[in-house]
This record gives sequence, structure tokens and C-alpha cells, in this order.
Amino acid sequence: MSRLLPTQTNAAVERSDNPAVLSLDDDATRDVIEALSSETAYEIFRLLNEMPATPARIAEQLDQSVQNVHYHLTNLESAGVIEVTDTCYSEKGREMSVYVVSEDPTLLFLGTEDDRPSLKRAFKSFASLLGPPAILLAAGESISQFVTAE
Repeated sequence: MSRLLPTQTNAAVERSDNPAVLSLDDDATRDVIEALSSETAYEIFRLLNEMPATPARIAEQLDQSVQNVHYHLTNLESAGVIEVTDTCYSEKGREMSVYVVSEDPTLLFLGTEDDRPSLKRAFKSFASLLGPPAILLAAGESISQFVTAE
């Protein structure tokens, strides 16, 4: 008998050229740091950087309970660092969300909004060492525009 519902996903980890830039005085920064502060959450995030996965698959890979994985996935999703990209079904027909790292990368710098000029200078010095194409590949177009803007 053939399967009517997909039990695996064909989702892929995709990246965007539009990073979010967070500083210490940004409310989202605390959410990201808190979500990644647990060793389990950090390992889940690393795993999702490699491949999309369901909570059951993550639990199996990290030798954790599905309930514990769900807890950390909820925190990571609330912080905006992961998202649901697809749905597949278990052997028993239960719907399962497939998680990936959020498409837009996040740049976190340990300074305040007032420190942006310093950040800009740091990126300019980095760009002078590697050249603008390396910045474009490593950080995306919006960062290179941020760096080269006067």
C-alpha cells in the first residue's frame, strides 16, 4: 500500500542576503540570547543549521525527550532564530512541523545603537583586509551597503 501523506520533507536550509542587526539596547537581543543560552537549545540550533528537522528527529539526534525539544523549539521560534518551513506526517499519521533556521541571518554586536559608527569602522577595516566581494559573500548585501555608506 502506498503512502498518502509525506513522512519526510524536501525542505532545505536557505539563506537570505538581508541580515537583522541587533544591539544590546534592542529588545530582540535579550530574546535571542535567552533562547540560545541553554546547551540543548544551542545544540538544536546547530543541528537546524545543518538540516531541516522535525521535533522527533531532533530528539533522536540529540538523545533528548520530544517534550524537552518542543520547549526549546518554542523559545527559539519566539526569538525569531528558527521557523517552521514544512509539514510531514509520522508513521501513525500525526502531523509534524519541520523546523529550519530562519532565512534572514542575524548579526549581534555587543554595543548600543550609539556604537553603530564604531561597528561601521570595524566593518570598513575588515573590508579593507578582505575586499568588498568577501564581505558580500560573508555577510550579505545590506551589511556591505551599511559598511560603505558614508
